[in-house]
Amino acid sequence: MARLMRPAILVTLMVLPGMARGQMLAKEGKSDYAIVLPAAPTDVEKTAARELQEHLAKVTGATLPILSEDKVSRESPQIVLGAARRVQELAPDLNVASLGHDGVVLRSVGKSLILTGRPPRGTLYAVFTLLEDCVGCRWWTSTESFLPSKPTLEIPAQNVVHAPPLRYREAFYRDTFSGPFAARLKLNGHHHAVPPEYGGHIRFAGFVHTFYPLLPPEKHFAQHPEWYSEINGKRTAEHAQLCLTNDEMRKELVRSALALLRRAPEAGLISVSQNDWHGRCQCAKCKAVEEEEGSPSGLLVRFVNSVAEEIEKEFPDVLVETLAYQYTREPPRHVKPRNNVVIRLCSIECSFVQPLGQGKQNEKFRSDIEGWSRIAPQLFIWDYVTNFANYILPHPNLRVLAPNVRFFVDHRTIGLFEQGDAGSTVGDFLRLRAWLLAHLMWNPKEDEKALSREFLEGYYGPAAPHLAAFLDLTHDAAERSGVYLRCFMSDTSGWMNLEDMNRASGLFDRAEAAVAHDAVLSARVRRERMPLDHAWLQRYDGLKRLARAKGIEFLGPKDPVAAAAEFVRLAGEWKAGQYAEGRPFTEYGEGLARRFRPSGPPPEACKGLPDDDWIDIQDNQFRLARPGEWVAIADDRAASDGKAARMPGSHYEWATSWPVSDDVTFGNPWHCYVVVRCEAKADKGPAMTLGIYDSSAKRGVAHRSLKLEELAKQPGYQTIDLGVHALDSGMYFWVAPPKRPDDVTAVWVDRIFLVRQREKK
Repeated sequence: MARLMRPAILVTLMVLPGMARGQMLAKEGKSDYAIVLPAAPTDVEKTAARELQEHLAKVTGATLPILSEDKVSRESPQIVLGAARRVQELAPDLNVASLGHDGVVLRSVGKSLILTGRPPRGTLYAVFTLLEDCVGCRWWTSTESFLPSKPTLEIPAQNVVHAPPLRYREAFYRDTFSGPFAARLKLNGHHHAVPPEYGGHIRFAGFVHTFYPLLPPEKHFAQHPEWYSEINGKRTAEHAQLCLTNDEMRKELVRSALALLRRAPEAGLISVSQNDWHGRCQCAKCKAVEEEEGSPSGLLVRFVNSVAEEIEKEFPDVLVETLAYQYTREPPRHVKPRNNVVIRLCSIECSFVQPLGQGKQNEKFRSDIEGWSRIAPQLFIWDYVTNFANYILPHPNLRVLAPNVRFFVDHRTIGLFEQGDAGSTVGDFLRLRAWLLAHLMWNPKEDEKALSREFLEGYYGPAAPHLAAFLDLTHDAAERSGVYLRCFMSDTSGWMNLEDMNRASGLFDRAEAAVAHDAVLSARVRRERMPLDHAWLQRYDGLKRLARAKGIEFLGPKDPVAAAAEFVRLAGEWKAGQYAEGRPFTEYGEGLARRFRPSGPPPEACKGLPDDDWIDIQDNQFRLARPGEWVAIADDRAASDGKAARMPGSHYEWATSWPVSDDVTFGNPWHCYVVVRCEAKADKGPAMTLGIYDSSAKRGVAHRSLKLEELAKQPGYQTIDLGVHALDSGMYFWVAPPKRPDDVTAVWVDRIFLVRQREKK
């Protein structure tokens, strides 16, 4: 494993007279040292002593006694923890109170070693810093660690002070919700649930999107519709916000917020923030303030300032947080947040293949953070480091993590929420990401390449170089493609080609071979292969057709049915949880298992054509939006393979779609058809819409609006001609019902098929 003894990365002070050259904490499994606590230690100091004792015992074989400072002579070898009186005796110049939040001190004085820090967590963090940087302990996950064997342990002289620039540090991954593990990674965010004996964590009263939790429409809208948004001339609470110029609403919200804080005395922040959708108020008063401020954020900040002023009277130490999110992301012209207001700027629209501080893709976000950093006394960032549309896919953003953290800190950010794969255990190197982000948030000056190499070598052993090469391959591919890497990506087709997929498979083959002798390492590597396996399964048919058309190798699974079954089995074994935000894997696994069932007979237009001249896309290859709500795969005897996508007539969403596959862009143009039917109670009016959309160019390529009277001429499924088109990546076919539930019961989609248009000789 690389760098068992991590070089000092903290702020190192000058060597003081009398400082020891180092401490021999153990020699041949024995130690003269004691761990010394204050006469009346806090629970956190007791935990720090216990953690130090237990780890040193495992490393050296020597169990250092834990003693009160009243029972230890000043001259004896000792590790002095926390606020012991002995600390001031040994280092009278030391002022722990002057440290920043969670600051730590490690100092050698003669035979003694001081480990202390700013309460409540500083002393415990000082212990973990010593164990990691000087002893070589590593906590890879909440259940997996590395402790070196060192019966003789000498550490170099310490004179280190560090206060992290980020006061609030949250890496939102499921494994970090374990309190002791979060404490060892020095994470202190709302969801980390660090118990009090480990120093606790920073808590919110109402974490985010709190307008409706504070003023529930079901409780207030009937009597006070004027408290909620006016949209298109009508007051509504459906996907709306609050009317932020209504003074009576503000008074009631303040009462609700104060009551919430009284019920949560441990909270250091309260969120007063917009709901997680648009729908802001369009009334004349609200619009006038927005126009004056040049941004909807101006109205929001004025409102939150007035709420924060009232909260400060009863809770002077509580910060009031609000979001700069979507429509409020741009800073205002005039108003500035109060000193007890936190602005949390969100990067959800950004591309995560380019650093936020560089490149053309994120110029607007750079402008926004520069504006907020000039006026916000406390700036937090909500950053997105996963793919919420599909957790179990490669997501090549590792190279931007460290530059982005530094960019945030350089712009006066004091709190960082890195929203990762909290819903899943089987994503793109989740354990590496959580570990890397935690270390960068503690010290943004760390070398991210060295940290990544250290984790790969320590956690995956001999497979590390092949996994590092895989990560380089995916990141190089994304950068080469110019893809706008959102945090919502349906698949890898926009940036990873067949040649990349083949090389990636070869690298994982070599990684698995390198650890085949070790069951633990083999399981770790196999789990990391799951996103690549998933990419093959998603794009299997298109990639196989493309390989045949180009005459190149295809290294996808030989038996996709068996590969899908194994993917589902392993996801269950590793308790994958969710495949996308809020979507259970059990739901997805069922669809994946159906993906490779046999197709129905060829359409009439394709009978007799060579296999390479037509492509059939059945319902089991469709992309479904909100499955079970907007669309579902259902039995249908009239469908070509006995099943079809069924959408109720109660919405008009493009809930059934098919993204153009890799092979279709090779061998253009194509004649495009969609096979649909409408189940209706009426005989006139809109039946459905369908077409082809180019998401890259943001334009429609084809569009049809079908009427019930048109479809009634021929019962059952009908083949709809969308014309001849040169298809490209970024395009997708779509079908939508009419949102007329009284007239249309359901819209059914059986298949999409394409016929190659060859030049006539």
